[in-house]
Amino acid sequence: MTADPPVSPWNIANVVTVARIFLVPVFAVFVVLSGMEHTGWRVAACLLFVFISATDFVDGWLARSRGLVTDFGKLADPIADKALIGTALVLLSYYGALPWWVTVVILVRELGITVWRMTIRNRTVVAADRGGKLKTVLQITAVSWMLFPWPAPLDAAGLWLMYAAAILTVLTGMDYLWKAFKSRESEPNRSS
Repeated sequence: MTADPPVSPWNIANVVTVARIFLVPVFAVFVVLSGMEHTGWRVAACLLFVFISATDFVDGWLARSRGLVTDFGKLADPIADKALIGTALVLLSYYGALPWWVTVVILVRELGITVWRMTIRNRTVVAADRGGKLKTVLQITAVSWMLFPWPAPLDAAGLWLMYAAAILTVLTGMDYLWKAFKSRESEPNRSS
């Protein structure tokens, strides 16, 4: 019986991931052109953000359904996610739509958990659980809502969605760390 050949990193799932990374600066330009005041550019930024976010689900589905999971994809996918969300949060804060503390809290958690996952990836894979997926959906919803030029009082809902996303982001981060602590505690002692 022969082993399956390794999956090439040059596959459709990874192409979609790389395209997401390259679209992040385009999204940033749209937000800057809007200045969070120009309606047309805000709508364009919102639509592009939603499109890039949707492709995150597409590349994951392609990789899993077609057996195209690669080490490159495992590394590039979270980079694409964090680049998009991070860029959106920083720009929303820069234009005064979002308090800086929310951006800092979310980015510290996101980057911290991503670095942690990368450092332990050779020992174990920490898959996103329901809380992590809900956190991502809530972040995407909140950013999308804040980018779109809703009339008052509908525009205020975006900030409340973002507060909820920040709380869930912190809670899921704590949950990841707790699970990591418990899994290390249950590992057999390697010194024996």
